[in-house]
Amino acid sequence: MSIRHGLLALLERGPRYGSQLRTEFESRTGSTWPLNVGQVYTTLSRLERDGMVAQGGEDAAGHALYAITDSGRAELRTWFEKPVDRTSPARDELAIKLAMAVGAPGVDIRDVIQSQRRHTVKAMQDYTRLKAQALVAVESGGARERDDVAWLLVLEQLIFQTEAEARWLDHCESRLIRLSATATATAADTGSGTATTATTATRAGGTTGGGTAEAPTATAAPTGADAAPTETAPPEAASPVAGAR
Repeated sequence: MSIRHGLLALLERGPRYGSQLRTEFESRTGSTWPLNVGQVYTTLSRLERDGMVAQGGEDAAGHALYAITDSGRAELRTWFEKPVDRTSPARDELAIKLAMAVGAPGVDIRDVIQSQRRHTVKAMQDYTRLKAQALVAVESGGARERDDVAWLLVLEQLIFQTEAEARWLDHCESRLIRLSATATATAADTGSGTATTATTATRAGGTTGGGTAEAPTATAAPTGADAAPTETAPPEAASPVAGAR
């Protein structure tokens, strides 16, 4: 969140003092990102150091007023024209929490997801209720209409954000279920394959029992006219290997 640019935007409407800037900032954003006076004055001091604001006297109550400079206006114009950078996203605590919960001992990541989903849905309902109130304020057209419109836009962004978060949590849960099913199926296939291999090895030669098939020993046949004919047993008549007994 760019507090410095938010303060510059408010100062472009005219000189303001610190607590006045804080009140107007929170009014414009519906106190979604509350500020403290110390934070405001620290930011004003830095803006003054950078030549973007300058102190311009006091009001009737003795409050020191700050006014935007030409450099401040140029900086503000650049901020409005330049897209918000998404190539280096801000750290998201929920994404980090789920990433760390994967495989963490004693943590059921589905419980983490369910707990967050309940909170997210509750927040979305609260934002929707506030949006209805903001719409009534905008349609009534009061003196604070500009602030009401700004607050309405902030609320709608929060609603879209929580809706996206709820969908992402649903996706995470579905992804974990699919991965769990795949892992279970792979483990079952591996166990079945190991059992089949062991059974085949036993049937093929008794390697699990230590037996070894012995090849028949060749015997020299007599030669010459007196040699008796030798009979060869058909393949199916061969004796079973020793390891299969």
